[in-house]
Amino acid sequence: MFVDEAILELQAGRGGNGCMAFRREKYVEMGGPFGGNGGNGADIIFKVDEGLNTLIDLRYKKLYKADNGEHGQGKGMHGKNAKDLIIKVPLGTVITNMETNLVMADLIKKDDEVVIAHGGRGGRGNMAFATHSNPAPAYCENGEPGEVIKVKVELKLLADVGLVGLPSVGKSTIISKISAAKPKIAAYHFTTLKPNLGVVKATNNRSYVVADLPGLIEGASLGEGLGDKFLKHIERTRVIAHVIDISGIEGRDPYQDYVTINKELEAFNKKILDKPQIVIANKMDMPNSDKNLEEFRSKVDVPVYPISALTGKGLDKVIEALAEKLDTIKKQPLFDVKEESHVVYKYEEEKPFKVFREKDGFRVKGDKIEKLLRMTWFASDETYRRFSNQLKKMGIEDELRKMGAKNGDMIYILDYEFEYRE
Repeated sequence: MFVDEAILELQAGRGGNGCMAFRREKYVEMGGPFGGNGGNGADIIFKVDEGLNTLIDLRYKKLYKADNGEHGQGKGMHGKNAKDLIIKVPLGTVITNMETNLVMADLIKKDDEVVIAHGGRGGRGNMAFATHSNPAPAYCENGEPGEVIKVKVELKLLADVGLVGLPSVGKSTIISKISAAKPKIAAYHFTTLKPNLGVVKATNNRSYVVADLPGLIEGASLGEGLGDKFLKHIERTRVIAHVIDISGIEGRDPYQDYVTINKELEAFNKKILDKPQIVIANKMDMPNSDKNLEEFRSKVDVPVYPISALTGKGLDKVIEALAEKLDTIKKQPLFDVKEESHVVYKYEEEKPFKVFREKDGFRVKGDKIEKLLRMTWFASDETYRRFSNQLKKMGIEDELRKMGAKNGDMIYILDYEFEYRE
C-alpha cells in the first residue's frame, strides 16, 4: 500500500527527577548533600532510510512516546539519559508543525536526520544546589517535561520529471518504455492508483528520475476523482512533461485537455506553472493525429514532441530533450526551512506570565512559571521558600498586589492552589 501522509503526536521523554539525599557515613565529617541529578529524557528523531518508499509504517501508530530519563539517586549517582527514539522515513519526507503550520524539516539527503521533539532536561539533585551560603540544601528538582508536538508527515517524491495528464493518455506506458518501472497498464481510467518512479538513462552517462502521477481530471484540486492526493508529488519536479492524447479518440479536444490540467495544477499551487514544461503528444499511430498535432501546436508556445508509446517511436527524442533541459535547471530546495525554537516552554516577549481574576482569587498562567512549578518538588519548607522567592523575582507578587490581592485569596497555577500572604 502506498501511503504518503500521516498525522502523528509526538511526546519526547521527560527528564528524570533529581534526588535529595545526605551523606551519613560513620567516619565522614560534614557529609553534606549527596543526591544525584536525573538523566535527560529521550529526543524523537526522524531519520532517512533509503530502503523505504512509503509512510505505511506510520499509518497505524499515531502516538510516539519516547522514554523518560532515569531518576537521580543517593551517593551522588546521576540518572541515565534515555535512548533517543528514531523514526525512519523515506527520502523526500516533509515534517510540518500542525500548530504553527511551519515546515520543520525537509529530508532530501540519504544521511539526513532531525530532532523534532526534544526531551526534557534531568532535574538537579541537592548536590547541585550546594553553595557557601547554603552548604546543605534540602531540596531538588523534578525532571523537565519533554516536548509534546503534533506534526504532519508528508512524502513528496524526489523526481526530476513529472508525467501529468488526464487518465488513459499513456503515462504508464511511457514510463514502462523509457525506464525499468513496471506500472499496471490497462484499457480503463484510473489504472494507476499510486505514483510510479523510474530511472531514465540518456546519452553522455546522464540519468534522471521520472514520476508517473495518477491521472488527474477536472476538479482534482477540489477533490474530484483521485483528488489532489498526488498533486503534492509534482512540487519537487524540475520539469513537467504534459502527456496528452493527440488522437482525441475518446472524443476530447487535446488542447482543452492541456488547459484543464494546467488549471488544476495552478489551483493546487501557482508556483507549479513556473516550472518548465514540455508536451508529449501521444498516440500518433492513431487516425487524425497528424491533423490534431498541427492544430495543437498553433495554440501553445511550449515544445511539443509527437510520439507513439505503443510502438516506441519518438521516445528517444523525448529522453534526450528532457536530459538537455534538466542540464540547465539547478535543483532548488522545496522549502526554506526555518529553525524553530525547540525550547519546551517558549517565553512571551512582554511578560513571562499573565494574571487573571477568578471568583475567590487569581489564576497565574505562563510557560516560565508553569515549567518552574512542574520542576519543583514540594518536600520541605525550604522548597516552598525557594519557590516563593522565585515568584517574587519574576514579578508575580507585585502584579498580584497591583490587582488587589489580599491575605487569604487563592492563587491558582495549573492544578495547584496557594494561599496569598503578604
